[in-house]
Formats: sequence, structure tokens, C-alpha cells
Amino acid sequence: MKLPRYNTKADELQTTFEFISEGPKGRIPKLVQFGETNLKDFYNLAFGDKNLLTGELDDLAVSNNGDSDKVLATVVDTVYAFCYRYPEAWVFAAGSTPARTRLYRMGLNRFYDEAVDTFIVYGLLNDEWEEFRRQVDYTGFAVRLIHPLT
Repeated sequence: MKLPRYNTKADELQTTFEFISEGPKGRIPKLVQFGETNLKDFYNLAFGDKNLLTGELDDLAVSNNGDSDKVLATVVDTVYAFCYRYPEAWVFAAGSTPARTRLYRMGLNRFYDEAVDTFIVYGLLNDEWEEFRRQVDYTGFAVRLIHPLT
């Protein structure tokens, strides 16, 4: 993605990334976390605002800070960083709401040609995985590096 992005700060394992969204509503801390699932090499991507009181991720917060493309590019940048650190990993993403899943789908549709240069991309449709097709109403997405061992 050739879009501006925010600088991120990663934890030692590169499973949690933090950055600050800057816009008309101020400086809003964001978190991206890659969590293990019960499937080997399959990780869940969680994204949202960082609760300043608890330090926890809030994936239902709506900040509308006017920087959605920059935020999306930053989240995608963390997927690259995570996958280069864990080249065998599959990353699963779905929004915490149908509207957020739709935003992810729109982003994938928009930047699909760039994504498939690096990633194998699948969509979840009716509880079945299939190769991603544009304009299909998927409920989740999974990506993996095309050449994980190189």
C-alpha cells in the first residue's frame, strides 16, 4: 500500500503493535494484536482503540478521527511485520461488527492487486474458506505469505 502510515511500536515478540491516530478528535492510541488460536500457525488479528485506563484493546470504539486510510495502511503494515517474523503464520481478520468486516472487505478489494503480490488471500463464506474474490460478501479473511520459507 502506497499510503501514509503511522509509526508503530512493537512488543518484543512482534505480536502487539501500538500507534497513535492523529486527527480532528485528537491523539487516539490504537492497538493491533495477533493472538494464537487453537489451530497451529493460525492467528487472530484484533484491532481497536487502546483503553488508557486498562491498557486493553477496545474493538468496539468508534473514533472517526478522519484518518481511516492511514490507520488501515498502518494495520496492514503490522500484518507484513508479523508475517515476516512468523512466515508460516496464517492471519485471520474479521470485524467486531458486520460494518467493520465490510470496511476490511472494502480495503481488500481496493488493494487486492498489491496484496496478492505478497499474500495468499482467502475469504470465509458460509463457514467455508475459498480463494478471495472481489465483491463477495465474506465474513472473515485469512492471509499468509506466498513464499513463507524464502
